[in-house]
Amino acid sequence: MEPCITLYPNSNEDADNGGKLQPFPARLHTVPPRIANGFVSGFSVDTYLEDNKIWKKHVNSYKRIIKIIDTGRYRNIMDMNAGLGGFAAALESPKLWVMNVVPTITNKNTLGVIYERGLIGIYHDWCEAFSTYPRTYDLIHANGLFSLYKDI
Repeated sequence: MEPCITLYPNSNEDADNGGKLQPFPARLHTVPPRIANGFVSGFSVDTYLEDNKIWKKHVNSYKRIIKIIDTGRYRNIMDMNAGLGGFAAALESPKLWVMNVVPTITNKNTLGVIYERGLIGIYHDWCEAFSTYPRTYDLIHANGLFSLYKDI
């Protein structure tokens, strides 16, 4: 497992580590240092903020339709195509957690952004089985997932 772990350099300077993170839960919606410093290709501060806005709108619609989302009935949620983690951040509830999955086929290195938001996540190839029992999750969110795999 050691070769799979990338550590930050030993330093007391926040700038050396990418930047200072806001305390949780404020950092769910604050621009992560990786985005602010341009370390994630294809994403800017503007695209990040737009992604947040879109997911807040969608999650509010989901909550109107699926009224039990806020009740604690859905505690374990999986986002099968997490992107920047906007869906999980928009849910923002101490009653639930979201496993953010970044498909390897996207070639977008956004897992670090998910971590900097204070969320959990993993890279995964959906052509393979996921390593948890399927009934582990109460709600599975798969926005845009099938479009990624349609031409394989």
